[in-house]
Amino acid sequence: MCTAITFHSRDHYFGRTLDLEYSYQEQVVITPRGYAFPFRRVTAPSGQYAIIGMAYLADGVPLYYDAVNEHGLAMAGLNFPGNAVYHPFLEGCDNVASFELIPWLLRQCKTVAEARILLTRINLWDEHFSAALPHSPLHWLIADRECAITVESMQDGLHIYENPVGVLTNNPPFPHMLTHLAGFRHLSPRETENRLAPQIPLPAYSRGMGAMGLPGDLSSASRFVRAAYTKLNALPGDDEEDSVGQFFHILGTVEMVRGACMLGENGETPDLTIYTSCCNQERGIYYYTTYENRQITAVDLHRETLDGSAPVAYPLLRSAQIRQQN
Repeated sequence: MCTAITFHSRDHYFGRTLDLEYSYQEQVVITPRGYAFPFRRVTAPSGQYAIIGMAYLADGVPLYYDAVNEHGLAMAGLNFPGNAVYHPFLEGCDNVASFELIPWLLRQCKTVAEARILLTRINLWDEHFSAALPHSPLHWLIADRECAITVESMQDGLHIYENPVGVLTNNPPFPHMLTHLAGFRHLSPRETENRLAPQIPLPAYSRGMGAMGLPGDLSSASRFVRAAYTKLNALPGDDEEDSVGQFFHILGTVEMVRGACMLGENGETPDLTIYTSCCNQERGIYYYTTYENRQITAVDLHRETLDGSAPVAYPLLRSAQIRQQN
């Protein structure tokens, strides 16, 4: 279970939670312009933009969970089990494997509009990275500074949806999420009037009653509503630190606490938020926290040599860092 959002404050921000019961020892990875990504059946794009994001390095190849390129186009893949379908190789199309989709688009597109053009020619190919690393059932949130889209490959083909909310979780498919969200249009950050019985004094007995009914469970549909409500009402920050902090507060409303959701046949494995990310799309700074380490850590794309030829990886700082004040 995961949640991804966009957020416009001083700049534009994009990020997600990765909620899993295990970790692949993912790292923040910068892929410079000169790296030759080994695409299986499509020609490497002629425009090679540098990208930064969270990835697992498999035999030296970055398998990105989420990333942003040097022009501010951002993308994240989220779990979509039971609905995601990848298709057999198809002549006449750009056959792109699911693990290739993020670099395939971010290496050559500056905007969502450019990505949409490429998506019309793509067949999401049913190809595994390796026998040990089968493909994951995913759908994707793609965003630039102007708009966001959701991409879902299903049994009946590839679907591209405008995403005016700037939020993505997991199941059900995105159109159902928007329909579900409409059932909460009454929610408000402000105190609401008494419409039940105006003639009867029914005073508000607590702050925050305008949001009564906001779902608090951990399901994908409920997290979608909760993330949408929070980000659409969150006040923008005054500077970079305030904006980044606000972003992490928004995603904090949908984090998975170890023990609150137990998985496995006997319910013995906890699902938890492995990491939370936030990337400034204008500046190319990738911020993250981990479940163990709540301190925000930053990696700056533009402090590396973007014309290099090899990925640069930064292992996550996972140990808790507590500042002793007295």
